[in-house]
Amino acid sequence: MSLFINRDQIFAHQVHILEHKLRSKEERILELETEKAILHLRLAECLGRLRRGHEEEAKAHKLLQHQRKAQNITQLALGKLLAEVQNLKQVLSEIFAVYANGVAELEGQSKQILEKVDEARSTLNGCHGDDLRNLQSHVAALERDLVEEKERCRAEKQRRREIHNTLVELRGNIRVHCRVRPVLPFDQVQSSSSGLYYFHLTFIKDTVLVNCIKNGNPIINKVFEFERVHGPEDSQNAVFEEVKPLLTSLLDGYNVCIMAYGQTGSGKTHTMMGYQGPSGSPQSEEQQGIIPKAAVELFRLISRKPSESHAVEVSVVEVYNNEVFDLLSRDGESGAPGRRRDVITTASGTSEVPSLTYEHVKSAAEVMQLIWAVLKLRARCPTLVHAHSSRSHLVVTLTVSSKSPHALALGGEFWSPRCRRANPAPRHASADECAATASPSSSRSSPGHSPCPSPRPGVSQGPFRTRLQLVDLAGSECVGMSGVTGTALWETSCINRSLCALSDVLGALAEQRPHVPYRNSKLTHLLQDAIGGDAKLLVMLCISPAQRFITESLQSLSFGARARQFQKQVPHRKNNLLKPK
Repeated sequence: MSLFINRDQIFAHQVHILEHKLRSKEERILELETEKAILHLRLAECLGRLRRGHEEEAKAHKLLQHQRKAQNITQLALGKLLAEVQNLKQVLSEIFAVYANGVAELEGQSKQILEKVDEARSTLNGCHGDDLRNLQSHVAALERDLVEEKERCRAEKQRRREIHNTLVELRGNIRVHCRVRPVLPFDQVQSSSSGLYYFHLTFIKDTVLVNCIKNGNPIINKVFEFERVHGPEDSQNAVFEEVKPLLTSLLDGYNVCIMAYGQTGSGKTHTMMGYQGPSGSPQSEEQQGIIPKAAVELFRLISRKPSESHAVEVSVVEVYNNEVFDLLSRDGESGAPGRRRDVITTASGTSEVPSLTYEHVKSAAEVMQLIWAVLKLRARCPTLVHAHSSRSHLVVTLTVSSKSPHALALGGEFWSPRCRRANPAPRHASADECAATASPSSSRSSPGHSPCPSPRPGVSQGPFRTRLQLVDLAGSECVGMSGVTGTALWETSCINRSLCALSDVLGALAEQRPHVPYRNSKLTHLLQDAIGGDAKLLVMLCISPAQRFITESLQSLSFGARARQFQKQVPHRKNNLLKPK
């Protein structure tokens, strides 16, 4: 029994020894593996350093090659520069030689010139003193004669301006012309009143005689007197000849307005614009209306002035449904009637349209090109009277900035600071502000007196601005005659209200009321500076001879007679100077 126990103990002891050796071997294996890993890391570090060393060596080699190439290029460039320097030295030496030769020649020529000057002086000193004094006195006399002739010429020009403006003022600041168009095919349409009324137009010089006959009643004769009456046979040139003198007043410092009044189809647009061909422009010069002819005449008058003495800007607006639209504005959508603008009254009493578009023009062709381009934007609507009836008032404004020192301008050292035209707008001001500042009239000015005194002859004037406003009014017919409905009915109502406001303004001016209702309509507010004050206004009444338009024709003639009452008292401009405040 003891023998077996001893064996087991021996075996257990051997197993324990073997296990102990096994653990020792395993620990040794771990130590060797750790050492192996450390050696691997060291080996990797050595390999990395060796690789970086090779790369740095390669970079250094490349850098050395680049440096050698750069040295070679630099040496070549230096060689070229040295060759160029040698060439420049040679050229400079040649130039210096030429310069030395030129100096020697100039010295020789200078000596010769000095010798000739000395000879001339000696010759002059040898002349008789009396001849020299006579020559000097003759030159002085010629210079005095030249100054006198210049002064006489300036005085004659001044006198011409004064006589011209006196003639225009004697004719009246508001002039009314009447034009009767020929009978057209659509005039043959009979109206419901054609069997009850009959009227006949007769022209006797500058008088229109209307014979009205009603069945069962005696004949009624009405007489209307105007400054000029144009019959159906008068051409466009004949009509414009009566308008042309106003353009001279424009360059003499007056605002000018020409407007066509009448019913639809009476010839307003034909009178103002002329015949429109298939291309949308007048076919011939004889068929051109007042607007293109006025532009041509304006630039013809400007061409006779000193160069760069005048500048012209153009603006085109329409008054539609008592709103003002800028037809030249480019900030709206394509095909839109233009941006809506407001009309305001400045502190000086002039009307102004803020943000209005002005285009600089240098010829009449540029003016008409702008106008023809925007005419298609004007509001139109077919009516019983006309298939292309205009439903808005068209206002074309030409603003002239004059710089001529001898122009009969309004403004200068002898003008009162209360006179609005005595202080022209600065160049950096906007075009609409300048146009408003340059306006010569005001709603506060009385009908018979100008707000500013007359310009004095011989005064050197500064820059000033005047405006030529050309207006094609909408038709003045009643709603029953036009036969419109819906939206067009409102358009007709707005047109008639604005024309009534225009009639009220002219009536207030004729009666010399203390208040003139310019602001009752956008149309009269816009034209405020062209109606009141010493501005020149011409109303062109366009009359239809058709029997069915008797009511509208009589209304237009009555409007013209009422407008003409404003000149019953001859307008004059004050000669006394205004005292400054």
